Amino acid sequence: MFPLRDNIPTEHFPIVTVLLIAANCFVYFFLQDGLWQLPASGGDWPVQQYAAIPCEFTGQCTAQGPPSTIVTAFTSMFMHGSLLHLGGNMLFLWIFGNNVEDSMGPVKFIAFYLLAGLAADAGQIIVNTSSEVPSLGASGAVAGVLGGYLLLFPAARVVTVIFIIFFFTILELPALLFLGIWIIQQAVLGYFDLLQPSEGGGVAYFAHIGGFVCGLALIKVFADDKRHKRQPQRAGMR
Repeated sequence: MFPLRDNIPTEHFPIVTVLLIAANCFVYFFLQDGLWQLPASGGDWPVQQYAAIPCEFTGQCTAQGPPSTIVTAFTSMFMHGSLLHLGGNMLFLWIFGNNVEDSMGPVKFIAFYLLAGLAADAGQIIVNTSSEVPSLGASGAVAGVLGGYLLLFPAARVVTVIFIIFFFTILELPALLFLGIWIIQQAVLGYFDLLQPSEGGGVAYFAHIGGFVCGLALIKVFADDKRHKRQPQRAGMR
């Protein structure tokens, strides 16, 4: 399932959402190794140095090397493994992030987003304490946005592309259904990943779960009730 848009209008331009998308794109295209680089960028962002590696946080790596720090917990949020990885995360961030930002304002939103990203790293580290596979991507932080959106706008409608083998259809689904299916899918796939871990990396399902749970837990603290209530009203919802 891929979302195309929702039916909740924003009252303010989502400046932080746009800047986060721009920052993720900038890091992918200009700073990561093997991709385009600005001549004055000062060097690459090698994955082994800037991604979050669970065993380096827990001290359980078999190979000796500098441990990961809180810096890599942040830099890893802005790195991606492929153009598809980047595009998917930024699509979800744009569709759901603009409304969550609108519910709390730009300053609170950046704090909310970064805390969800840190919670995502924690979720992946707790479940894979000895893993030497680098963890990178905005999906954990974006998952926090999805968790917040679910509690704020469960009755919202999400226009969704659904692929069925070689065919696809477009449906308008309730946000509760769309995001409910998404998080259940992460939990199920995460369970099977625990049973048969991928040796060459893969999807960090428990980072998604950690970020999502963080979003659920923090959204009522960060969202402004008056701003939040105006959004469905502007969409003609009750």
